[in-house]
Amino acid sequence: MTKEEQKDSSALLSKIRNIGIIAHIDAGKTTLSERFLYYSGKTYKIGEVDSGNTVMDYLDEERSRGITIVAAAASFHWGDNLFHLIDTPGHIDFTAEVERSLRVIDGAVVVFSGVEGVEAQSETVWRQSNKYHVSKIAFINKLDRIGASFDKVVKDIQSKFSDIKSVPVQMPVGSESDFKAVIDLIELRMLKFEGEDGGEVVTTDIPSELRDEAMMRRDEMLASVADISDEIAELYIDGKPISSNLLKTELRRLVKENKICPIFCGSAKKNMGIQPVLDAVSLYLPSPEDFPVQKAYNAKNNEPIDIDIHGNNFSALVFKVIASGSGDLLYIRTYSGNLSTDMSVYNPRTKDKFKIKRILRLYSKNVEPVDNIGPGDIVGLVGLKDTTTGDTLCSIEKPLRFEGVTFPEPVISIAVEPKSSKDKDKLDYALCMLCREDPTLNTKIHESTGQFLLSGMGELHLEINTNRLKHEFNLDIRHGAPSVVFKETLISGGVFTGVFNKVLAEKEYYAEVTFSLEPCSRLTGGLEVNLDVKNAKSLPHAWLAAAEENLLNALKTGGNWGYPLTYIKGTVMEIIGSKDKTSENAIAGAVLNGVEKAIRSGTVLLEPITRMEIMSPENTIGEITGYLQSRRAVIYKVENLTDIKKLECEVPLIEMFGFSKALPKLSGGRASFSMEPCGYQELSKEDIDRIQNNL
Repeated sequence: MTKEEQKDSSALLSKIRNIGIIAHIDAGKTTLSERFLYYSGKTYKIGEVDSGNTVMDYLDEERSRGITIVAAAASFHWGDNLFHLIDTPGHIDFTAEVERSLRVIDGAVVVFSGVEGVEAQSETVWRQSNKYHVSKIAFINKLDRIGASFDKVVKDIQSKFSDIKSVPVQMPVGSESDFKAVIDLIELRMLKFEGEDGGEVVTTDIPSELRDEAMMRRDEMLASVADISDEIAELYIDGKPISSNLLKTELRRLVKENKICPIFCGSAKKNMGIQPVLDAVSLYLPSPEDFPVQKAYNAKNNEPIDIDIHGNNFSALVFKVIASGSGDLLYIRTYSGNLSTDMSVYNPRTKDKFKIKRILRLYSKNVEPVDNIGPGDIVGLVGLKDTTTGDTLCSIEKPLRFEGVTFPEPVISIAVEPKSSKDKDKLDYALCMLCREDPTLNTKIHESTGQFLLSGMGELHLEINTNRLKHEFNLDIRHGAPSVVFKETLISGGVFTGVFNKVLAEKEYYAEVTFSLEPCSRLTGGLEVNLDVKNAKSLPHAWLAAAEENLLNALKTGGNWGYPLTYIKGTVMEIIGSKDKTSENAIAGAVLNGVEKAIRSGTVLLEPITRMEIMSPENTIGEITGYLQSRRAVIYKVENLTDIKKLECEVPLIEMFGFSKALPKLSGGRASFSMEPCGYQELSKEDIDRIQNNL
């Protein structure tokens, strides 16, 4: 690429914003997304969750329940920038949709309720965004609601997320039903949102009675930024004026570096404060141009390589699949090169080549064909077989692969079967389609009963997917009660050596692999495997990769109870073999032999536990506490909010089946709850006996 071509490419890339909206359930993500689409001119009527006419929540289940289930993407323009927006679910059961979206976006708008503040899933999505180094701005929503408090939520954000400096750059004018405007602390001006749809942004001077408070809050903002910006600090300490342009420039740099999160405020439902957030996305959140180099791996030898966003070779990551019998729709994020219809691409996982027939600009469930795209784009492709979430698509000339998307494993299962045996193949096909779309679903045949076992992230997750089987695939099915997915871990660690020494087809194969296995309580991700081989540089890279990959896969197989292993840190220490006798398959056999020895040394049974957050009136919190304690819950916090109590606890997932139906009876229909998987704990012999007797 010539310097002039690179300059043109950079100009285009700097105008792209790949963003997601993330939050706890019911914080107002979809309501905010619908306003983004409306004020940008993409839609001509504001979609409302309560009315069931939203663009981003388009599934029947989403509209009937008033929640987001699948991540929806939409492209639109704001000013001269092209936004690719992904609206994600807030319910923990659909965490896969959040995970895959965060993998491909560059920035996020984190939405908080002005009443509830930082909730359980707020913390989860914040941690997920940190995992993928996603830059953030925050929007405190619902400030028109009774009990809303901007300052309380700001303090909540600052105390819960100390990894980054969260700084208000706006202040609300009025509160609850008197909330009527916001003050921009950077430009020192008041913004009103007038007209029936809030579309007219009227800028005025700050009223005299609010001037002192605005100046005080601006000084607090400047002091916070000065803590991490030398340029701002020098002017601030000397008492010199700090221009809004300099402040915006420094904020953009610090947001990109994940050192600061500017906080905005408003009410999406009342159409207040939305346009400044759109402006802030353009001003502060990064473009693909801000990340010119992406990490990848050479598809031939698995060596790490850097991908230049201005390079000529095409590369992209598949982050979502919408399955169809006539051809899947693949959502991709491009990272380098151009892609045009009739070009051919390569999938290094399957080693297949495909000719691109259609490229689609995404707009929720609707699509619009385009002929050519460049790097930093989010689009849809159709017609590529055997391609799944996490796959890389690249040029045939330079095969590479990106790190895929990691998903949590299912924690709950149900048995599913057709009412008529003639529909068994149809059910098998439908389950495969669902699992192809959702990596946190899986299915297998029960060894004893021959029924299909469908596993997922929670009761709601499985309920919605069984409804899809009935309504989308027109299947008459029945299913059993949910059961949890148990796991195992080693009783103690040790060093194990596995040996593979066999003659196959008159050829002798030999490999010896030594590794250590260490039980680690609450290990993030469950399993961790590393290489620490003394003579690694003298060994073929394929041997090292085979040992690492097969140790991880072997640990996922069943232990003494027949359940996958978890909470184990493995380290490959030594590989012994010879050029003539050792193959990758021989190394795999040696690793499996060593893991079998480790399992025979003893394992313990683990059950999934969940972190729960309950909002309840004070007069019913006692009933709820008693219910939870009788179900082995560990309550570690009860907090007083404005007019309600917030209870936080950890409780075995198996004890929470049916809780969503019990809570309204316990609280007179006035309590709400959220929960998220938070790991596994050892089961006592008494609990094992009790659970087995109740099955």
